[in-house]
Amino acid sequence: MMAKKRGTTDLSLMVAVDKPSGMTSHDVVNRVRRIFGERRVGHTGTLDPLASGVLPVCIGPATRLDHYLVGHDKSYVVSIVFGAATDTDDAEGAVIRTGEVPDEVFDPFFASAFVASLVGKSKQLPPVYSAIKVGGKKACDEARRGRIIDLTPRDIKVSSAELLGIWGADGTEPPRWDVAFTVSAGTYIRSLARDMGNTLGCPAHVGALRRTAVGAIALDECVSLETLEDIGLAAALDPLRALGCRFAYLDDAAAARVRNGNPLPARALSLCERRSSDAASELCACTAGVRESCKPPEDDEIVALVYDNRVIALYAYRADRDQFASRCVFPIGVIRGYCDL
Repeated sequence: MMAKKRGTTDLSLMVAVDKPSGMTSHDVVNRVRRIFGERRVGHTGTLDPLASGVLPVCIGPATRLDHYLVGHDKSYVVSIVFGAATDTDDAEGAVIRTGEVPDEVFDPFFASAFVASLVGKSKQLPPVYSAIKVGGKKACDEARRGRIIDLTPRDIKVSSAELLGIWGADGTEPPRWDVAFTVSAGTYIRSLARDMGNTLGCPAHVGALRRTAVGAIALDECVSLETLEDIGLAAALDPLRALGCRFAYLDDAAAARVRNGNPLPARALSLCERRSSDAASELCACTAGVRESCKPPEDDEIVALVYDNRVIALYAYRADRDQFASRCVFPIGVIRGYCDL
């Protein structure tokens, strides 16, 4: 499905791209624009050029979902190289410091315990080369101009950390740990690698990085850019999985009110939730993957509204009025791919 001309279409969907290493996230966006012939395209979480893996992309009016897709945990597999630090904290930067690697780096018991100790909440100083803006200026842009912006440490959480392997003990390659992390939104893996080296008393940087999940969206739901060009709309994801919120099905009358942005009384909606967040468990073409939610709505909770197998709006619960109010309406709806739930 190749369209040469960019513009606006009646497409509104989400896809997940397996971003290759060497491309920027913006490069991926431009490629998707060309594939669908739609200029309204945006990704929901930047990956560094070095990194590969899960990159959710919204197309058409679905780009308005971006605001509601932040805050999800992310999972990575990273190669942490010891003995050298770089100005970008990854292999793409210039080496600025080298140092001896302590023997315990090659001890599997020490390494496993060290990695496991990273689980929990902490403060993290973002890399100098990051997209964080201070005073309207990106830290990375200023760093390239030779001006270093003072960044503030941020709260992060490492939910899981597992040592996958130790390499380089025989001297045939640089000392390296392969580690799997699940971290909170806003956590920089490059900073984790840098700080691990500092704690161990030797410089370190990211040698390779692959994002394996963003919230409920995993690698097995991603397609390459080449595959996306071949299958087009067949790559559409269900936005309900990406949003991770509760949802409700609408009848004709309620859908008409929602399309006009009118509020709905809480009693008019029967909230549903998924039985499983695993895509492989939701492949059955029936409603077995959905159950009615017994939990009452919470103040300001976002829910998705579904009509004709499309997400046509996001509403928020107003406890003071016991009603749901419009936050975001999609006139043509965001398609749910081949999901029949």
